[in-house]
Amino acid sequence: MLLGAVALMAACSRPAPPQEPVRAVKLMTVGVGALESQLEYAGEVRARVESRLGFRVGGKIVQRQAELGQRVKAGDVLAQLDPKDYQLAAEAARAQLAAATTQRDLAAADYKRYAALKDQNFISGAELERRDTALKAAQATLDQAQAQLASQGNQAAYTRLVADAAGVVTGIDAEPGQVVAAGAPVVRIAQDGARDVVFAVPEDKVAAMAPGQEVAVRGWANGKTLTGKVREVAASADAATRTFQVKVAIDRAEAPALGSTVYVTPKALSHAGTPAIKLPTTALRQEGQSTAVWVYDPATSTIKSQVIQIATADGNDAVVASGLTPGMQVVATGVHVLSPGQKVTVYQPKTAVATVNQAPAATDSVANSASQPAAK
Repeated sequence: MLLGAVALMAACSRPAPPQEPVRAVKLMTVGVGALESQLEYAGEVRARVESRLGFRVGGKIVQRQAELGQRVKAGDVLAQLDPKDYQLAAEAARAQLAAATTQRDLAAADYKRYAALKDQNFISGAELERRDTALKAAQATLDQAQAQLASQGNQAAYTRLVADAAGVVTGIDAEPGQVVAAGAPVVRIAQDGARDVVFAVPEDKVAAMAPGQEVAVRGWANGKTLTGKVREVAASADAATRTFQVKVAIDRAEAPALGSTVYVTPKALSHAGTPAIKLPTTALRQEGQSTAVWVYDPATSTIKSQVIQIATADGNDAVVASGLTPGMQVVATGVHVLSPGQKVTVYQPKTAVATVNQAPAATDSVANSASQPAAK
């Protein structure tokens, strides 16, 4: 009975857990390498001067001659308002001028007659002065009527929107039949002349940008690289994007077409060649709120977790700011199936391959090597 009870208890107990398999891992030796990526921003080619043209008077648009993309010259008519009201006002001013001229001529004749009477001592000097004052008032009214006529004539001329410089129409903001106020934008013109590349940089990079610095400008369509110089850096951030606008002057003869997309590489923000420790992203894993890697201990053939700090990215690699030193061996792939203290074997490829990121003879400070940010 005792033997039967022991056998029954042994049959009911939980079986021993299977031993964790010894996995083969691919290792890489931590070393210091040079950063390769550079900060690159997307920009747009724009005219140095882009005007938003509008009528100097309000009214209803009856005709628009300008079309999007059309090349215009100085003096070309771009749009036309209904001029009838302004023409009537000019005619009224012309009639007022005629009346003022008549009044002035009458006052001049009256003054001449009273001057002759004064010479004969038939009237007093005060009477002649009154006639002189009336002549001056009539002359002032005439001058006012002339100015009013000139103003109304200008108002009628302002119903024609004329290009003040040669360029290309880049935008249409109003259509025929629309009633616009004075000064409302109707046509946008990019004037011929200098060209700029406009791009935006974040707040932590704007301090390194200054007028006169050289930048490389690469066209998106043709891949041609130009050299430009920073012309202007915005003094305040954009209200929506919180970035700072930078304008780069480029050679007009080699500039891409207006509105073309280009890539801008500021040399002041380049960290190419800076020594740093880099790891492939396959070697990284998340440990709570921190980033960690598996470090291989050759003495015990086990692995342990090592928390690291990532500074930035360099292409497809992560730049390590702290946590590793050259010469350490870390697991390069399959990090999600491992556990702390697990025994592993080193994966041996069928053909010999060169060790990635071999540590150089001279060791550098890891934190200082990766302290400078690189491109994302």
